[in-house]
Amino acid sequence: MRFSTIVAALLPVGAALAQQTITVKVGENGTLTYNPNSVTAQNGDTIQFQFLSKNHTVTQSTFAAPCSNITDGNGLVTGVDSGFQLVPANATQFPVWSITINNASTPLWFYCRQAQHCQSGMVFAVNPTQEKSYDAFKANAAASDAVNGSPQSGSSGASSGTSSGTGATGSNSTSSTGSTTGGAAPASGNGASAVSTGSTGGSTPTPGATNSNTTNAAGTMQYGAGAMFMTLAGLSLGLVL
Repeated sequence: MRFSTIVAALLPVGAALAQQTITVKVGENGTLTYNPNSVTAQNGDTIQFQFLSKNHTVTQSTFAAPCSNITDGNGLVTGVDSGFQLVPANATQFPVWSITINNASTPLWFYCRQAQHCQSGMVFAVNPTQEKSYDAFKANAAASDAVNGSPQSGSSGASSGTSSGTGATGSNSTSSTGSTTGGAAPASGNGASAVSTGSTGGSTPTPGATNSNTTNAAGTMQYGAGAMFMTLAGLSLGLVL
């Protein structure tokens, strides 16, 4: 009895230790890429996006409409969104943004909503399936006529419908290098989400994140000491293509 009690007490500890942080590099070497472009993640895993060049986003979409924001019936954006992350040419610190996987059985789809980066192949998948593969998602993106997250032709909204994988928000900041980031998407309020955003620390030329807090459907991004927080809606004013 005592042994079984000890084992039961240790199970949550083992589950916590099994959770991992997966690093994804955004715009590495000036390319329009996420590296890796597809990952397999479990419940509780954190995916940490490190923005390394230009002005990109990590924006949630759907398999059917890869280059369009997820919206509700009123046109309100409900998918998670990093906002635009501007990285100056001579940056010494880099923005870092993270999400936590809450439902690993649900494939998640993301893209960069800068201009037509999505059509150029800047798309990312979490837990794609054989039926809905990363390659098929990328092919759908190449055929899309959406720009900057706009609705795809023939669709009634920015997506083919809302998803249980939405519902988190993030806040914005100005880094110590002076770059201003764009706004994250509002919360959806449609029940339990498959993904939520979180807070991370600033980074050096080899970016790293700390102080993750990613399960409350709200988050912040912090860049180094003395970082200043602000909110900014809509697209970034400075588009670095």
